[in-house]
Amino acid sequence: MANSHPEVHSEASNIAVLGGGITGLASAYYLAQQLPRSQITLFEGSARLGGWLRSKQVDVGNGKVVFEQGPRNLRPAPPNGWVTLDLVQSLGLEDQVLMTSKGSVAAQNRFIYYPDHLVRMPGPGAPFLSSIFTILREPLFKHLFTASLAEPFKPAQRDPDDESIGSFISRRFKPALADNIVSAIIHGIYAGDIYQLSVRSIFPILWHAEKEVKSVAAAIGQGLTLRWPQDVSLKAEWAKAAPVSDKIKAVRDSSVFTFKRGIGQLADRLVSKLQDFPNVNIRLGTAVDGLRRQSNAGSHKHAHGVQIGLMIRPDFEHTDKPITEEFTHVISTISSKALSSIVRPASSVHLLSQTPSVTVMVVNLYFSNPSILPVRGFGYLLPRSLPFEQNPEYALGVVFDSDATIGQDEILGTKVTVMLGGHWWDGWVAYPDEEMGARMARAVLKRHLGISEKPQAIHVGLQKDCIPQYTVGHHSRMTRADGLLRAQFNGRLRVAGNSYTGVGLNDCIRSARNVVASLVEDRVQDTGLESFTAGNGPQLRR
Repeated sequence: MANSHPEVHSEASNIAVLGGGITGLASAYYLAQQLPRSQITLFEGSARLGGWLRSKQVDVGNGKVVFEQGPRNLRPAPPNGWVTLDLVQSLGLEDQVLMTSKGSVAAQNRFIYYPDHLVRMPGPGAPFLSSIFTILREPLFKHLFTASLAEPFKPAQRDPDDESIGSFISRRFKPALADNIVSAIIHGIYAGDIYQLSVRSIFPILWHAEKEVKSVAAAIGQGLTLRWPQDVSLKAEWAKAAPVSDKIKAVRDSSVFTFKRGIGQLADRLVSKLQDFPNVNIRLGTAVDGLRRQSNAGSHKHAHGVQIGLMIRPDFEHTDKPITEEFTHVISTISSKALSSIVRPASSVHLLSQTPSVTVMVVNLYFSNPSILPVRGFGYLLPRSLPFEQNPEYALGVVFDSDATIGQDEILGTKVTVMLGGHWWDGWVAYPDEEMGARMARAVLKRHLGISEKPQAIHVGLQKDCIPQYTVGHHSRMTRADGLLRAQFNGRLRVAGNSYTGVGLNDCIRSARNVVASLVEDRVQDTGLESFTAGNGPQLRR
C-alpha cells in the first residue's frame, strides 16, 4: 500500500512540510513515494528530528538499557494500528519489532491506585468470579453496577453539541465512576482534566450513543460501533493490497509493540529513507515565521501557491536577512497553536490557537534488582479522586517498562517510568528541575510500591506542551477552522498531527497518510480537517 506511485498532480510540484516530528517525517515519506517528480522540503526549527519520539540508550555498567522520554509502545489495532504496521513493513523494520503478547502479564495486569493500594482492573486474563468480587469489594468501583443498570433510564440531553467527559459520565452514570476510573484512564493518555476535555472528540462513541439511541448501554447491547467513511474505504483498499508479511500478521495479533532500540527507531529509519530520496531536502534549524497565500497570478511559476518566511538559526547559517520562499502546497504538522502564530492574516485561523497543551515530566529509573516490584503488569494510573496525601507529587501514572517491553535491554533488572504533572501543572510558570523531579519520582515509588532502593540509573526530562488537549467544543472549532483554511488557502495549506484528530502515534501516522492521499488524489479543497465536516463524520452501525 505505501509503495504505490500514482500519477502526479501537475500543480503539486513543490511541497513544504512544516515540522520534523513523526507526522512530518511520515508525510514527507509518503509524498516522496507517491509524488516522485515533486520537490519536497521538510523544515524543522530545532537541531533534531523525531519530535516527541525520544529513545535513549543508557549504559548502566554491565550493559545498556533503553529509556523512553516520549511514547513507548504502539497498539496494533485497526485501522490506525494497521496503517502504522504498513509503514513499518514499507520501511523494512519488521526484524526490529518487539511484541508484547495478549497473554503476557503486562497485557493482563493493569492497575489503578486507589485509595491507598493497587487495584487490578477487570479484563482479559482475570477470572470472572475474581473480577466480580473485586468490583463488589473495592471502593474504586463504588456504584458501578447500580449506575450501569440505571443508565438506560436516564433522559438524553437535548441536542448536545458537546460536553466534558466528566460531566457526561457523571450525568449518565455516577460522579464516582468519572473521578475514580475514567479520570485515571485519561491521565494515562492525555494527562488531562476530564472536566475540561471533550467527550465528543475523545469518546465519540459515547456522544453518538446518547444522541442516536438515547443510551450508552443500549448501544452496547445492540452491538453498535462507530464507523468512519474513510475507514470503510481504507478496509476496501486493504482487501486489494498485497499480503502482509508473517511477522506483521503476528504483530497484528499482539497487545502492543515497539522496537529493539526504542520507539525512536521508527523516526530514525524514516530519516534514513528520506535521505535516500533525491527529491527530498531536509532543513534543520530552519523555523518558519510567516505563511501567507501567494495570489499574484502570472507573476511567478508558483502563482496561487503559498509563500513562507523563514527564520534561520545562527548556528546553521549566518544571515540576518529575511528569507521568503514559495511553494505550490504546504503541509503543516507543527502544533495548531504554532501554526496560528505564523499564518498571515492571523485572524483567519484564530480558532487553531484555542487548543491548549499540557506539560509532562517523565522520569525513567533502572534498578539492578529484577524482582523489586511487588506486582507484575503494565503499570498503574492515578485518578483525580486520590487523596492528596497519597499523591502530593501530582503523579499521573507509573509504567513497569521491564514487564511492558521484554527483550529491549541488554541486562536484567527493573525499569520503570514515572509521569508527573499534566493538567495538574496548568498555569504554572516554573517546573521542578531534574533533581527535584528525581526525588518526586522516588517518593512516588516508595509510597505506592514500597521501593526505597536507590536506582542504578535515572533520567529526567521535561516535555513542555507535549500533549494537545481537545477541550469542550474542539469538534465545532475544527469544523469552522476547516472552512476558514479552505477559504483562505483553497487547499494549498493542509494540516496533520496531534492537534487535530488524535494524540497517539498511530493517529499521527494515519493523519499523515490521509493528508498526503488527499493531495495525490487531487482533492483540491481538502485541508486535513474534512473529517469534521457534515457527511464525513462517524455513524453508529452494527
